[in-house]
Amino acid sequence: MDALDVARWQFGVTTVYHFLFVPLTIGLSVLVAILQTMWLRTGNERYLKLTKFYGKLFLINFAMGIVTGIVQEFQFGMNWSDYSRFVGDIFGAPLAIEALLAFFLESTFLGLWIFGWDRLPRRVHLACIWAAAIGSTVSAYFILAANSWMQNPVGYRINPESGRAELTDFVAVLTNKVALITFPHTIFGCFLVAGSLIVAVAVWHLVRRPDNPDADTYRFAARFGATVTLLATAGVLATGDIQSKIMTEVQPMKMAAAEGLYETESPASFSVLTVGSLDGSRELFALKIPYLLSWLSTGDVNGEVHGINDLQAQYTAQYGPGSYTPIIPVTYWSFRLMIGFGLAAAAIAAWTLWAHRRGRTPTSKWLLRAALVMPVLPLAANCFGWIFTEMGRQPWIVFGEMLTRDGVSRSVSLAEVLTSFTAFTLVYATLAVVEVRLLVRYARHGLPDTDPPEPDPTDHDDEDKPLAFAY
Repeated sequence: MDALDVARWQFGVTTVYHFLFVPLTIGLSVLVAILQTMWLRTGNERYLKLTKFYGKLFLINFAMGIVTGIVQEFQFGMNWSDYSRFVGDIFGAPLAIEALLAFFLESTFLGLWIFGWDRLPRRVHLACIWAAAIGSTVSAYFILAANSWMQNPVGYRINPESGRAELTDFVAVLTNKVALITFPHTIFGCFLVAGSLIVAVAVWHLVRRPDNPDADTYRFAARFGATVTLLATAGVLATGDIQSKIMTEVQPMKMAAAEGLYETESPASFSVLTVGSLDGSRELFALKIPYLLSWLSTGDVNGEVHGINDLQAQYTAQYGPGSYTPIIPVTYWSFRLMIGFGLAAAAIAAWTLWAHRRGRTPTSKWLLRAALVMPVLPLAANCFGWIFTEMGRQPWIVFGEMLTRDGVSRSVSLAEVLTSFTAFTLVYATLAVVEVRLLVRYARHGLPDTDPPEPDPTDHDDEDKPLAFAY
């Protein structure tokens, strides 16, 4: 093991850990804004209770996401200085805009939303949470645009003197076809996580406390979260289908690695389950769906899918000697676990809707157990999706331009990287305990008691009508 190996582990651990908070923050911010909009338009108190309740869970998660996200910035300078030097001119613009959106729209308007319940006019107060939600969503696009440039570099040139990539077309970076499809795919994944959390908390209160005076509100929350989860699943599947075709076009090796396909096939089958050698080079048993891989890759059930061996030969001729094959078992299983965990969450959401048919209150202990696991499933799906995206690109850190081994800091020793890795891991483990305990504590507490004045949707003079409930 050398400094490169530990630096990769550190980046993987801290990035995946940080991403546990990102989808819930983005998805829950929009859903809380929708609930508050429903309250303002209808005056129904249950929407206000749900806004306050899930809004508090959103704020806990948001705070943790900010803390863990700061570490990401330090990693580039510490362990990946050569990479930072190479892409600095490209990443400067989108990440600067993202920072302005994240720290201005999110932090400023979220602060106004937190402290403005009894101080701001209702419509202004509602606009604050929408501004924060939009800021979170839009800022994600600029981060994804930067990441998509690593997958499919566009709008740049290599300076022969400095050896750095220099931006020549910022619009091309923002309209990268990988970014255009990765963004909606990621956002639907965020709603999948947020909807699952809403279902889990609501079902817990319904099953554990069937005589709860807020049972009707929890029933609505469970149906609302389940509906969001199913719609998000449909969005993830639709955008994922398009994304797989674009991925095959710009990174054919990644699709071949996702299937462990060594020889070019036409048509190509998709294996739901494969048992083989540890390195993935030899297949012992496979359960396959005919034609599916050809459809996912090309949109044609008889389309040709290039195998790993042919692509390795092509890349060797194009880029020089070396292995251009990612770790096959990682790409193969992360791709399937991403799909499987997402579909499992959708199945529980459908079960939840069925349990609430005709106004019924669910009492099944099995549904409770499934609901409690439900938020973990889409979180795992999101994480495995990013593991597949980044590991499937290996050995490239910037596809076709820079190998991962060339991006590591040459002045950082193994001991230094190992020390920072250990320290970050311990801090993150502590934060994980704090996060889970806070979320569980406030989730178990239940809906707040409110007695607000009835809002008048046509009333624009809200200054003299403060809400009774505040954080």
